[in-house]
Amino acid sequence: ILLHVADRIRSRIDELAHLETLDNGKAIRETRAQVNASADYFEYYGGWADKLEGHVVPVRGRFHTYTVYEPIGVCGQIIPWNSPLPQAAQKLAPALAAGCTMILKPAEQTPTTALILGEMLLEAGLPRGVVNILPGFGPTAGAALASHPGIDKVAFTGEVGTGQEILRASVDNLTKVTLELGGKAPNIVCDDADLDAAVRGTLFGIFAGAGQYCDAGPRLFVHSKIRDVFVDKLLKMTQKIRVGDPLDPATHVGSLTTQEQLEKVVRYVEHGQQEGAELIAGGEQPDVPQLAGGYFYLPTIFDRVKPGTRLAQEEIFGPVLSLLDYDDDEQLVTDANGTVYGLAAGIWTEDMRRALTLAERLKAGTVWINTFRQTQISASFGGYKMSGIGREKGLSGLEEYCEEKTVWVDLNDRGIGYFDD
Repeated sequence: ILLHVADRIRSRIDELAHLETLDNGKAIRETRAQVNASADYFEYYGGWADKLEGHVVPVRGRFHTYTVYEPIGVCGQIIPWNSPLPQAAQKLAPALAAGCTMILKPAEQTPTTALILGEMLLEAGLPRGVVNILPGFGPTAGAALASHPGIDKVAFTGEVGTGQEILRASVDNLTKVTLELGGKAPNIVCDDADLDAAVRGTLFGIFAGAGQYCDAGPRLFVHSKIRDVFVDKLLKMTQKIRVGDPLDPATHVGSLTTQEQLEKVVRYVEHGQQEGAELIAGGEQPDVPQLAGGYFYLPTIFDRVKPGTRLAQEEIFGPVLSLLDYDDDEQLVTDANGTVYGLAAGIWTEDMRRALTLAERLKAGTVWINTFRQTQISASFGGYKMSGIGREKGLSGLEEYCEEKTVWVDLNDRGIGYFDD
């Protein structure tokens, strides 16, 4: 069934990408890739469905001891608005492969493709009631899922505050929870980096999707030896980014998804200026008549940002990049780890010993070396600190929907002889 779903998604790429772009404003070149990725989730976990197995445990004495994986049960899944279809696939596919049933609540701003995905599941042969798509608002539908005693597990992707509410709601029933929350990833450019590659990776890491990714790279640490050259290259390439109609294949960056998110970005740009950071690019909506009234915002770069400011500490979830200088790796590690988040990090250097040493010391669930925001379904994803609990993707993501049971079989003739003496 999962493999059939993958085929159905791929057969409707143009339609689904179009709807996804209409729903959340992301550039069509990006939503097409995300529709493909959504199919990949079902294909990947369809391959796992008959391969999830336990193992025999070598224990002392005459016992046969083995483990089995069983589905965790009924799952409540709550997804955000920034990537609706791939987020739904990322939640549904491993849960189905594990044998669970579920209620999926899409974000109230972007429910369309999740509803269509529900139809595809039925068309592919999934029995009715196994997956239930429940559009609704967080304080009503989301809160009901998080607190209901009939829910065995809640999986949530979104902001930290909502994740904390879900965790609190889980206490009475001891509901199992996985949370994929916010991020404020450091992106580190060392003095021996390939600067052109680092510039391209930096811009993709923060401005693709208008910066509305939890694993975006909004904090750019540039070594003081190369900062002037790097910043010059960065600004020149930023000027080439095309912000415009997200349905135009030539557009690089579409709109922010909601008016609320646009207002949030505007507020943080004001905070940055009040905190003394130097605005060197963007900082406003595009002055283009065709985009008037939309939630568009130019790629924005602040220079001379201090590590302790709001601009460097708080998740903006928009196209805002903060440049921070550094001189030595010790201070760099302190500042890079100096937020409540720990989802991702990037390192640009030609010195692999240095790269691996930094990767070991950074408190992040994913570290990229000489690339940024590259993910695949086979590699687990999740965060340290307030970036979340548990992992998604890969085998780890499948095991999050399972209970592991250990079975002991006594092969002794007399059994337990504790009271024989």
